[in-house]
Amino acid sequence: MQTSGKRLRVGLLMNPCAGIGGPAGLKGSDGPAVQARARAQGIESQVCRRVVMALQPLQAALGEIHWVTCSGAMGESALKDLGVEDGEVVYVAPSVTKGLDTQQATRALQAAKLDLLLFAGGDGTARDVLDAAAADQTILGIPCGVKMHSGVFANHPLAVAEIIQDMMAGRLLSAVLGEVRDIDEVAFRTGRVLAKFYGELQIPAALSYIQSTKVGGRESEGLAQQEIAADFVESMQPQVTYFMGSGQTVAAIMAALGLPNTLLGVDVICHSAVLQEDVTSLDLLRWTTQGPCRIVVTVIGGQGHVFGRGNQQFSPEVIRAVGLPAIDVVATKTKLEGLQRPYVIVDTGDQDLDQTLSGVHRIRTGYNDAVLMRWGTRG
Repeated sequence: MQTSGKRLRVGLLMNPCAGIGGPAGLKGSDGPAVQARARAQGIESQVCRRVVMALQPLQAALGEIHWVTCSGAMGESALKDLGVEDGEVVYVAPSVTKGLDTQQATRALQAAKLDLLLFAGGDGTARDVLDAAAADQTILGIPCGVKMHSGVFANHPLAVAEIIQDMMAGRLLSAVLGEVRDIDEVAFRTGRVLAKFYGELQIPAALSYIQSTKVGGRESEGLAQQEIAADFVESMQPQVTYFMGSGQTVAAIMAALGLPNTLLGVDVICHSAVLQEDVTSLDLLRWTTQGPCRIVVTVIGGQGHVFGRGNQQFSPEVIRAVGLPAIDVVATKTKLEGLQRPYVIVDTGDQDLDQTLSGVHRIRTGYNDAVLMRWGTRG
């Protein structure tokens, strides 16, 4: 049950042709000609069976998830096999699907504001998803293809259910970038393996601590804040104005930059220089009209608020002007694991905005390290 009062939103996208060329010894399944040769041998797709296998352990909780999918063999059929009759269909698939359908379906599913997008296929499917995926969309592949060189798939279909169960329970999951790779099937059929890197997708993974932040097997709060600061400073862009919120973790970033900090206020910085100290919400709103801006906030220990406690300078108008993709939340894993609830709270004073901000989002927790955690309300 989602203690934040909002069901997990999971999208399901299936490539009905994935893996069909494997049993036929065709070294892949890309292209209608290869798929026709496989079917001529009496080989049928195993994608639906593998998706059902992956989600079967969730049987008792399937109704607690809001499913968004595609019609027929691209998703709806598998959900019905699992007893889910109320899946929201946002893409109507043709009888014969192509890579373009995967791309169009990815865009349609993302528009439904998913916490997690599951896709079933192989490396070719991963490439099509990559072509249409937003950088902040969390995605996980159910392995169903012949070629599995990409690092965006669960190790086994059954691992998918474990990850979803962790998300439903509010347990921390690392947010990592998985590589999308694919090989040249024509070259592969001649015995040559030519793998190419195409890009990265954000995926959930088992929680892991960065080794250097451990002291006696536990995370050191001070070292973790230093690593967060180092990671954030490396990510900063010179043309962006940053609104630095209150709290010790944000203060660690300011210290790493060698800048004075208003511990219980909001400072505006750019080019590693303070533009304005201890600002008001009206000040911030004016800065949003000057160029690209980002909000940097931490989580209040114990209570778990991201917005609404101690940083009311980030008014609904300011947050809307900046936009959700430009909000950076920084917090140590120790702080997140010590929260009273398995999610962080958004309480902007605007219910519509709170709903917009709700969902599973990335929180920076160390150097090159982040977790996925639900943002929600008390509702």
